[in-house]
Amino acid sequence: MSRIYSLAQLMALPYSPAEMIRLAAETGCAGAGIRMLPTAPGGQAYPLMDDAVMLRETLAAIADTGVKVFDLEVVRIGAAFDVRDFQRFIEIGAQIGAAHILVAGDDPDEARLTASYAALCDAAAPFGLSADLEFMPWTAVPNLRSAKRIVGAAARPNGGVLVDALHFARSGSRLDELDDIPRAWLHYAQICDGAVPGPDTVEGLIHDARCERLLPGEGGIDLRALFARLPADLPVSIEVPSDSRAPQVGYPAWAARAKADTLAVLGERA
Repeated sequence: MSRIYSLAQLMALPYSPAEMIRLAAETGCAGAGIRMLPTAPGGQAYPLMDDAVMLRETLAAIADTGVKVFDLEVVRIGAAFDVRDFQRFIEIGAQIGAAHILVAGDDPDEARLTASYAALCDAAAPFGLSADLEFMPWTAVPNLRSAKRIVGAAARPNGGVLVDALHFARSGSRLDELDDIPRAWLHYAQICDGAVPGPDTVEGLIHDARCERLLPGEGGIDLRALFARLPADLPVSIEVPSDSRAPQVGYPAWAARAKADTLAVLGERA
């Protein structure tokens, strides 16, 4: 069975949502990720819930290309999280046909984080959106074990664990920890490559993750082993940001190479 491939927003962060949709179409991907909220204060994002013109352009690009909005970025759950603040985000996400919400956990109180995550799942469920918790070594959900624990405790049918190859390799997570994840929790995974071991500082880890990942096959992550443990039909989001290389070669060429290298590593055809 052939996989669904999507281009993550970080593949071309300067691209608007409509441009991301068209880039995905040019690259032969069925979906594109849209960063509607910044990953850090002041970061680049495209708040479609506040920009009617951008929203119309995005809907037009979807209609023109047939490419779907795959995931929405990024809901960060901190100590002061209030799900009501994200209602418009969810509604517009549903309007543009998105399937998933990427979630990051920043609240050090795991019980409160779990309750907030459950509330987000409940708010997203009527709109057909899943809430996929991504573990990252520098966050309050630092590894696969903690993500599984929170998603399991929340016990929501649209909850999920998002496996990002870079974070998996750098979080001390093990391949055998993937084996007991319920299939219903796995909606998609993210692929890239990177040096192993990675940077030894939080700042270095964040910089690599947001600005300088490697193309699949260039680094030390055992991507074949990782994806062999995941469902063979699991959709894949291609997320290979490179502030140094992508602008130099051009984002369309960068996206095309990332897609080709992904297919080569996974042993699949275009």
